Amino acid sequence: MFYWVMKRIFLGPVLKLLFRPWVKGLDNIPAEGAAIIASNHLSFSDSIFMPLMVRRPVVFLAKSEYFTGTGVKGRLTALFFRLTNQLPMDRSGGAASAASLGAGMDVLGHGGLLGIYPEGTRSPDSRLYRGKVGVARLALEAGVPVIPVAMIGTDKVQPIGKRLPNIRRIGMIFGEPLDFSEYRDQAEDRAVQRKVADAIMFELMRLSGQEYVDEYAAVVKLRLAGAPAAGAPAAVDRSPDAAPQAGTADGQKESDGGAAATG
Repeated sequence: MFYWVMKRIFLGPVLKLLFRPWVKGLDNIPAEGAAIIASNHLSFSDSIFMPLMVRRPVVFLAKSEYFTGTGVKGRLTALFFRLTNQLPMDRSGGAASAASLGAGMDVLGHGGLLGIYPEGTRSPDSRLYRGKVGVARLALEAGVPVIPVAMIGTDKVQPIGKRLPNIRRIGMIFGEPLDFSEYRDQAEDRAVQRKVADAIMFELMRLSGQEYVDEYAAVVKLRLAGAPAAGAPAAVDRSPDAAPQAGTADGQKESDGGAAATG
């Protein structure tokens, strides 16, 4: 109820008036039935603007830190995320991430729309980074289509570290649903998961026009912060102009198969 009231009566109309979002391909989202909406991730506000334009409710996997804050601010933040259809996603890997994927499967199992950021975190520099395979695993196990969506200009509205947004127009492009049903019986195959994840990232690159970097965004963020990235997945050296290859697999071992979360 809170979600509907905020979207239709209070927050939604104000945001539409201020930011005048433009949308292409909205009809690519099915009127009913389960599907994954896989988006590039430029800004914290992606999780606000995109569901605003989708007619059906979208449930997002958000990083668990948003739900565990202390003090008044922490509790209010957790309450806001829960009331706006967002679920905690543990990104530490292993059993914790697997449990979070289970929450996503539950949404899909009930015929809902699940929003995922395959990059795992916001882009540190507006480029598109390598996708994690959690989105592929969910799509294959649930047997649902993946709808790629490119967010346009949200990094200019609310850059990382900026609390108050800049008032300017933003956009989004929803691509045609991607069908991976031919691989459903290979859902546990890591090479197939990588192939599917790369196909999704290829579409996001095509729709958004972003430069692609064949490295995990989380690794780049650690490097920029001067922190060691021990245990982090290494980048794949494909070519000087590396890009995800639709319909190919590289078979690289994934050390983090978690789905992506807001962050």
